[in-house]
Amino acid sequence: MPLLEETTLPQEHPPTVPVVIIGNGPSGICLSYLLSGYKPYLDTATVHPNPILYRKLQETKHLPITEQDLEYLSEGLEGRSRNPVAVLFDTLLHPNADFGYEFPPVLQWRRDKQQHIPHLVLGRATPGGAWHAMEGSMLTISLGIWMELPGVNYRDLTNGKRRDVTSDRATPEEISSYYRNYVKLKGLKKNFVDNTYVTSVQKLCRGHEGEGLENGHTDQGDGGGGDGGNQGFEGNGVECLNNGGGGALWEVRGYQQVQNDAHVPFSLFAENVVLATGASDSPVRLNVEGEDLPFVFHSISDLGLALSRRKLDMNSDPVLINVDDQDLIFKQLPKTLYPEYHKVYNMMCSQTYTNVAPSSTSNRPQAVSIATSVCAKMCPKPQLAAGNMAGNASVNLFPDYTSFPEHCVVSFQSDKKCLLQGNNSLKAFKISMVLVLIGTNPNLFFLKGQGQYLGQDPTKPVSCKQNPIDIHPYTFECTKEPGLFAMGPLVGDNFVRFLKGGALGIASCLLKRLKKKGKLISNGGNNFI
Repeated sequence: MPLLEETTLPQEHPPTVPVVIIGNGPSGICLSYLLSGYKPYLDTATVHPNPILYRKLQETKHLPITEQDLEYLSEGLEGRSRNPVAVLFDTLLHPNADFGYEFPPVLQWRRDKQQHIPHLVLGRATPGGAWHAMEGSMLTISLGIWMELPGVNYRDLTNGKRRDVTSDRATPEEISSYYRNYVKLKGLKKNFVDNTYVTSVQKLCRGHEGEGLENGHTDQGDGGGGDGGNQGFEGNGVECLNNGGGGALWEVRGYQQVQNDAHVPFSLFAENVVLATGASDSPVRLNVEGEDLPFVFHSISDLGLALSRRKLDMNSDPVLINVDDQDLIFKQLPKTLYPEYHKVYNMMCSQTYTNVAPSSTSNRPQAVSIATSVCAKMCPKPQLAAGNMAGNASVNLFPDYTSFPEHCVVSFQSDKKCLLQGNNSLKAFKISMVLVLIGTNPNLFFLKGQGQYLGQDPTKPVSCKQNPIDIHPYTFECTKEPGLFAMGPLVGDNFVRFLKGGALGIASCLLKRLKKKGKLISNGGNNFI
């Protein structure tokens, strides 16, 4: 059993772990790599195309990047992330990638086992996170090489697959396989505990008179922010239980699913906790009447399942698809690399119910599209039901597709009819299935107040796009909770290419702190496993 069972604890308290990472997707994997003694140095055989950054790197080329001043190195860099360390690490791993170049990394990796920080990575499945649940035949938006993690070339593990000379995109199946193999190749498996569900993360405090452990957040209330440190408990007769170095301990509880679906509970203490849970836990809902009816779904995989089980065919009523994005990514992608996205965007613009393109200034919350169950290239002989229903829709591209710009869903009815509200009209259509694909949100139920107080706007739920967790820009430590870190989509880095920066910032922070405390770092194994 890799985790100590809380029901059989022989000692007064559970074991203490220096770092617990919640989430075993690419964020957690990359951080585990950097905490396992792998250090990035400037490869002196390379030259970075940014002369200012290259000069800075040469000033301290004898030091690993994790021991350098990340703020100094990040200064002046620009990229597609709001987090400066994410931009820094990306330009070191993929120099000038945004200009279409494929330069080699300017880093070389050396492993120092004496610099290993014991840690656990807790994940609900095998390493790879949400990539295992995605439909395996789709192509990623990012190029395959942008999905790779430090130290292992993506093409080396995928037999150098390239579909054509202009595209090097990957399938989720290839990516999930790459992450599983990465963990094995880099010797990280001992740090990972699979099939593990975290149910509670709370700061621990102990009363002065020995009344036992208390939740450090209780006195602050579910809606309060607090500073997360010992000051919040002064005058209340409690003090934070700490690790001997001045920082409070965290209690992590949950269970591991084992054979026969049995749930084995566990409990452990952590000096530091890293939130790397991603953004795919909870689908965003329309919150309209009938959304819980059995023909309304919130995942694209449900469409594939319906097709494979022959619940949909060419004679079925149309499928209703909801989208909710004023800045559709279709408009931002090169046509040569992403032909299928541009094809859909053209359909959305030209095959409209009102025969006008969607307005970018619309205040309506949703746009809807109607297509037959096997539309586009899946349908060799398109049916005309949707086109006839729409009346004035164009049939030049795919007659089974109709876009409804500036429309929103009013309700779904048990007889499989949907009610759509337009500018000046209310319309009802018969459908076979609804796909509500308007995004997902993280689920931080295991934190106080579902972690809402950690957001940049603590009055709103944490959202990866609208309200990410508020962090220190160079350490990724939560501004409201010392010892609690966040990375990946939780802090706005929704692409693997940039979430690796969180691993660099967190690893650098923890290495420097432990060195300062004079407790860097045992060469022993993880005695808590």
